[in-house]
Amino acid sequence: MTKRPSSIYVGIGGWSYEPWRGVFYPKGLPHTRELSYAGEHLTSIEINGTFYRTQTPATFRKWASEVPERFVFSLKGPRYAVNRRVLKEAGDSIKRFLDSGVTELGTRLGPLLWQFTPYKKFNEADFGGFLELLPKTFDGHALRHVVEVRHDSFKTPAFVALLRQFDLPVVFAEHDTYPAIADVSGDFVYARLQKGDEKLKAGYPPKALDGWAARAKTWAQGSEPKDLPRVTKTPAKKRPRDVFIYFIHEAKVRAPAAAMALIERLK
Repeated sequence: MTKRPSSIYVGIGGWSYEPWRGVFYPKGLPHTRELSYAGEHLTSIEINGTFYRTQTPATFRKWASEVPERFVFSLKGPRYAVNRRVLKEAGDSIKRFLDSGVTELGTRLGPLLWQFTPYKKFNEADFGGFLELLPKTFDGHALRHVVEVRHDSFKTPAFVALLRQFDLPVVFAEHDTYPAIADVSGDFVYARLQKGDEKLKAGYPPKALDGWAARAKTWAQGSEPKDLPRVTKTPAKKRPRDVFIYFIHEAKVRAPAAAMALIERLK
């Protein structure tokens, strides 16, 4: 049996950002055309709005209709599910989110990102209870989940082992204070790059972008980059993996340029 080829998706957070007008978006481009323009130049967008408010099926259908077929959206799960003391009680919030119409994105539905606060510490039973609530399928669609943790207590082999039990990845965060956990633990890889420099036209130095292109290819081929920090010594099983890379937050005005420069290197 032939192995399914993996895909590498590169994008930004959201698409409505005033400083991008005249920098990423051409001057005079109607605001209603911004998503379709972004869809022509990038391969993915991470949506933050789903973290703060419930969207409608019509909204998801509209977003899907404005981007190319191979484009995917990553959706941030709602804060009501992740910002709680007892995570295993998040079932209703997770169901409400899925019922809001996320599968209306169809083939353009990418990972569902569950992002935890910097104050949430690792507790194996607590976190395991949350992972058990994440369905593999919903409404006839396969779902892909990824977690982002921001407390150093998660830098433990027990956390990686728990994720591998559920075949679920952790975000690799390139960030000044959040933990960097590059252990591959699921069937795809998700990286959020947050060390951009506004003074650079592409947000990152050329060598840094070359490095991320090489890491993306390594992940896609099923291996793990040797130059990123891991918690465990045990590598994940080698298999092709989809890779999602987002330029987020820092030097936000340069994020689209960084994403396009990385896409160019991956061709």
